[in-house]
Amino acid sequence: MKFLSEALQAYVAAHRPAEPPLLAELRRETHLKILYPQMISSAIQGRWLAFLSKLLRPRRILEIGAFTGYATLCLAEGLAPDGEIISLEQNPERESLIRKYVAKAGLSERVDLRIGDAAALLPELSAPFDLVFLDADKANYPLYFELVVPLLRSGGLLIADNVLWHGHVLGEGTNKEILGIKAFNEAVMADERVEGMILGVEDGLFLVRKW
Repeated sequence: MKFLSEALQAYVAAHRPAEPPLLAELRRETHLKILYPQMISSAIQGRWLAFLSKLLRPRRILEIGAFTGYATLCLAEGLAPDGEIISLEQNPERESLIRKYVAKAGLSERVDLRIGDAAALLPELSAPFDLVFLDADKANYPLYFELVVPLLRSGGLLIADNVLWHGHVLGEGTNKEILGIKAFNEAVMADERVEGMILGVEDGLFLVRKW
């Protein structure tokens, strides 16, 4: 769902950094080879992720839901010199494409890609993380929130994608994705360990800071 007119979208696009060529190449290959390619982060969202990462200069990033690695590469732009990303992806069919572009970006030694169920993998991780990006199955957002907050350092940032869910958060929909997103959004606002604000970029990014 687009919340701005086409003219305003074009204006916004003209006032942001250009999409790096490698990311444009990954976008094209995703659309050629992967089912549901629309799940890839948009160029505008990617620049936001890179911008926020550059502000934080995180040493440790956790990504939950890599898809084809586009957001992974964006987040990596802000890594500290000794930084690393642990990226969790459920679908093994996407692994080769992710690793291909991680290698092209020269990040093979800094991106630790783990294939499997995030709910099972998260308890195995050690704290602290400086930045967490959540873009996995929406029904489990509340579960991931509870598993992630203890892993996030004080002052760290959680970025959750799709928190407006194409505008359906305003309706009475009862499918598991809508219910999961709504429950996550309310959990963030009720949790005294964090504070958060929704950024109205694309399908909504919830920026959640741990106290």
